[in-house]
Amino acid sequence: MKKFEDFGLSQELLKTIQKMGFTEPTQIQEMSLSFIISGKDVIGESATGSGKTLAFGCGVVEKVIPGKGLQALIITPTRELAEQVKESLIKISDEKKLNILAIYGGVSITAQFQKLPEADVVIATPGRLLDHIRRRLDTSKIKILVLDEADRMFDMGFIDDIEKIIKVCPHKRQTLFFSATISSRVKKLAKKYMSEPVIVYAKNMVDPSKLKQVYYDIQKTMKLSLLVHLLQNEKAGLAMVFCNTRMNTEFITKNLQANRIRAIAIHGGLQQSKRAKTIELFNAAKFNVLVCTDVAARGLHIENVSHIYNYDLPKDPKDYIHRIGRTARAGEEGKVINILSNNDYDNFSRIRQEYRNFTIDKIEREHIKKIVPRQAGNERKPKTGGYSFHRRGR
Repeated sequence: MKKFEDFGLSQELLKTIQKMGFTEPTQIQEMSLSFIISGKDVIGESATGSGKTLAFGCGVVEKVIPGKGLQALIITPTRELAEQVKESLIKISDEKKLNILAIYGGVSITAQFQKLPEADVVIATPGRLLDHIRRRLDTSKIKILVLDEADRMFDMGFIDDIEKIIKVCPHKRQTLFFSATISSRVKKLAKKYMSEPVIVYAKNMVDPSKLKQVYYDIQKTMKLSLLVHLLQNEKAGLAMVFCNTRMNTEFITKNLQANRIRAIAIHGGLQQSKRAKTIELFNAAKFNVLVCTDVAARGLHIENVSHIYNYDLPKDPKDYIHRIGRTARAGEEGKVINILSNNDYDNFSRIRQEYRNFTIDKIEREHIKKIVPRQAGNERKPKTGGYSFHRRGR
């Protein structure tokens, strides 16, 4: 096992890493840091929570000079990830005091425009970044370009925007792609815009020996009733309930609240301030259940999740991996509960075919009370007390 001192990092950066409490590099850091610091282009396959932000963050901090204009650009697929990366980079650059700015849609573009001339590092979502480029954002001094969650960029339809952004960056630069899966699409993009990239693979951070996966096969009209029953009776830390649509996310959240479960929702239709507050409240265990679309499955820093509920099974098996990767971390045990009805069979079949090494046990339906669903406007606010959840120590 290498140490951070083995990668040629400056004393200031080593001091900061120590202050942040990191003693040993993670697998993706150990495999990529030497290449990043030496200036090579790197493609890194690593799951959420594997430490990739520190890996490319070290490269950014070592190469960027304060007050010399925009020199590093990190592109992320979501607003939440942009904010999270910004906060991480501020900590990593503590000794260097870089001016770091996150820009994304849903907030005032004027305020961002006024701050951009002072920025050394920008973390941005593709659409809003293009807006600033059209307003003559100076990209001529960029030394390092990072695509974070590159595969997610494809899934969200950002590839055309990404190519437009890459083309306005200097040809002579360092380019880093980090992706949960290095797909053929990511490789094709790399071949087009990277120079002899080094490819590194990190193992999934989920510990299979600590992760129990089960499924229920139930009538569609009983899915909500089963979910409420399980949430009220499972001894759990924080739980995440995944849905495939915003409509289902809102519907499930309202009905969980109506049944005295402290649930809160997050999806792409919420304003940025609301989404940020939601993550803050969930991380602080003010709410025990986060009901979400896959926007919350990638990139966001959420700890102490003990249970994952798939109310809807994802169409893409890769999204299943990202969902379950939220639990069974850092030696903790985790449980994944899949709630199937006939419209989930095809998606579930694709997951099992893709990941044949997974053991997903069938659980026979328990005796549960049928719940009459509440529609929008009929929900009750959650009250304190009377919950079956037990917060784990932090």
